[in-house]
Amino acid sequence: MIDTNFMQSVNDTEVGDPEGAWVVHRGLRACASIFAVVLLAGCAVDATTPRELKFGHVGEPGSLFALSVEEFARRANERLPAGWDVVTYGSSQLGGDELLLQKIKLGTVDFALPSTIMSSQVDAFGLFEMPYLVRDREHMSAIEEDVVWSDLAPQAEAAGYRMIAVWENGFRHVTNNRQPVETPADLDGVKLRTPSGVWRLKLFQALGANPTPMALSEVFIGLQTGVIDGQENPLAQIWGSKLYEVQDYLSLTGHVYTPAYVVVSPARWDGLPSEVQAILEEEARATQTYVYETATRLDSELLDQVREAGVAVNAPNRQPFLDASTGLYEEFGATVDGGSVLVERAAGAGSN
Repeated sequence: MIDTNFMQSVNDTEVGDPEGAWVVHRGLRACASIFAVVLLAGCAVDATTPRELKFGHVGEPGSLFALSVEEFARRANERLPAGWDVVTYGSSQLGGDELLLQKIKLGTVDFALPSTIMSSQVDAFGLFEMPYLVRDREHMSAIEEDVVWSDLAPQAEAAGYRMIAVWENGFRHVTNNRQPVETPADLDGVKLRTPSGVWRLKLFQALGANPTPMALSEVFIGLQTGVIDGQENPLAQIWGSKLYEVQDYLSLTGHVYTPAYVVVSPARWDGLPSEVQAILEEEARATQTYVYETATRLDSELLDQVREAGVAVNAPNRQPFLDASTGLYEEFGATVDGGSVLVERAAGAGSN
């Protein structure tokens, strides 16, 4: 707090004593310089100083993303040393996926949970954009063990993102306001929101839709206003974002399974105390069991809730969708370095 008596003496000196005023002003300038140094020193906080660890994601309350991140934070905070605290920021509060990844590189966000967008950052992650590649969660666990950590994680790190765990976004299905989707022909001309990954665009172009990339935070309004006719997402995102309120039909196409990746900035992470690193990585990996169990439960519960909300649900034969999109496998193998080998290893993971 500024001493008003001191300030008054400064004013009196300026008015009546020019030489004294010069002395006082020199003293004030010196104080200001010292204050600036103190401020700068306060800003240059060492990474090992206890602090809030920000976890940003795009999931709405109740979504699988939100539940997963909150569970991880709870577990980690029970073990972290005093002063360290994982704080969650959902609903794109810290930005959409693209901005969050930029902030990861800058070190202004500690954790993010990207999914499809990783295929736009690292070509090899397009593996998980291939239709009907992942059969179930057991198969995904085998792919993680045989392919993700050995091949994809190092490429993510080279691009500026260190993966410390693999969670889930889920099996994706189509909703729209035109008609039930029984065959690819029913998608003809449908304005369908997709994430920004190039392979998702190619998939729905192959299926005859008119795909439109859009941030998840904009999808509800886009559907409500008719800017788009439909979208595709896992049930947990469809429910969490309340898309059932502005959609008439849900078609259980299950066209793609998308993992979600817990990523951190390598430089930021390496500056953390080893004890903090160990706790965070252990709990991020351990949370996967909770994620898979919760996702399995939500797949069943939310389907009933979507029906009860008045959305018509159908389960189409998936083979025609795969037949119409097999060209993506050939293109991925031809355009992504090592793509064919990745697909072969992922498809056969866990079969030995």
